[in-house]
Amino acid sequence: MPTQPTFLLLAKKFFESDPGTVARHLETMPSEQVVDVFKKVSPVLALEVFKHLHDNTKAILSEKLPSELFVKFIQHLDPVEASNVFLSLSKERKAVFLEILDEKTKKEIKELLTYPEDSAGRIMKTDFIAFHQDIKVKEAIQKIRELASKGYAASYVYTLNHQGHLVGVMNMRDMMLAKETDLLETIMHKNVFRVECFDDREKVAHEISSRNVFAVPVVDPDGRLCGIIHAEQLLGDVQEEASEDLQKMFGASGDERTFSPVSFSLRTRLPWLYVNLLTAFLAAGVVSLFEDIIAKITILAVYLPVVAGQGGNAGAQSLAVVMRGLVMREIPASKAKQLIYKETWIGIINGLAIGVVTAGIAWLWQGNIFLGVVIGLAMIVNLAIAGFAGALIPLSMKAVGLDPAQCSSIILTTITDVMGFFAFLGFAVLFQQYLI
Repeated sequence: MPTQPTFLLLAKKFFESDPGTVARHLETMPSEQVVDVFKKVSPVLALEVFKHLHDNTKAILSEKLPSELFVKFIQHLDPVEASNVFLSLSKERKAVFLEILDEKTKKEIKELLTYPEDSAGRIMKTDFIAFHQDIKVKEAIQKIRELASKGYAASYVYTLNHQGHLVGVMNMRDMMLAKETDLLETIMHKNVFRVECFDDREKVAHEISSRNVFAVPVVDPDGRLCGIIHAEQLLGDVQEEASEDLQKMFGASGDERTFSPVSFSLRTRLPWLYVNLLTAFLAAGVVSLFEDIIAKITILAVYLPVVAGQGGNAGAQSLAVVMRGLVMREIPASKAKQLIYKETWIGIINGLAIGVVTAGIAWLWQGNIFLGVVIGLAMIVNLAIAGFAGALIPLSMKAVGLDPAQCSSIILTTITDVMGFFAFLGFAVLFQQYLI
């Protein structure tokens, strides 16, 4: 039997040569034993192995690690790993966790953990069981029994590849009937139903109910397992959410109920009515600047809603695309200008296409080709501005640390109305001698 120094030397070589394999074996051991192992090897070797553990295992071990090791390990995690570990920590560990991070890393983690309100990521749980696919059946069963003895219950056991991607789900019956030396990858079911963390929870609820499953794994856009959603918890929330969505569409609070106090209803509805009133007066103020031309050519008033409506719709399209990109984290800071340019260019092309059709309709309807020119030019200008503003507004709000979802649409509507009216009536002034 090797002496203690010889054992530590062998362990050191094993840790150095293949930390990934060491990590996969440690994941099958009781967490107390893993902590003991980390205490006996150098912090550098322990850190290298810790990086290869699954995020859920990192979180479990982090609760038991000595403070000095915990601090060292956390400081060397990238933001994605750190955010996944943070989710599963106790309140006390979270406080220590946040104290040792710099402001930039804190901001990145906060952004990664801010899932949309109605998304799968917002309601998922992080207490699941997962093993790497090259673990033996015997080791997996031992770990499951250990967890069960501590009151930990799970409907499914998942398998991951070395990058943490979900690759399979285990059937307990298959595990019990398999040979102890079989690898999990030889008996796992590879066709795993999953949802992404940004999927709408109503869609997730529909999928779960149609498939009749107890729980569904949640993955990030790269396919890494980050949580699970239990069917019972999810399906009970969907009906209430649907009624809240209906209220929010019309400017009421999602917390308002049929017999909520009058004061509460007024407090949640009235501010939005004031905001809409302000934007309406801004647009009316622009129109008032051109009272003289409208008085001379009253037909211009007929086309004002057409200009405003097209600009608002085009801007809303750009805004929806950019907002989705921000939520899905598809827009790196280095490509923000490129996105604004693209949306502006799309606005110009749409403006040309819509402008030609609108100009033709105005010419045939009123019998004046120059009225068609005025409305056509206004469409080009307004849709170009709509595309530009639809991209710039949410990106700018995000850059200064504000929530783009709060008032982007109100700002956008104001810009498209004001600029659309100004462009249309401005061109009418330039061409008025041909319009009268």
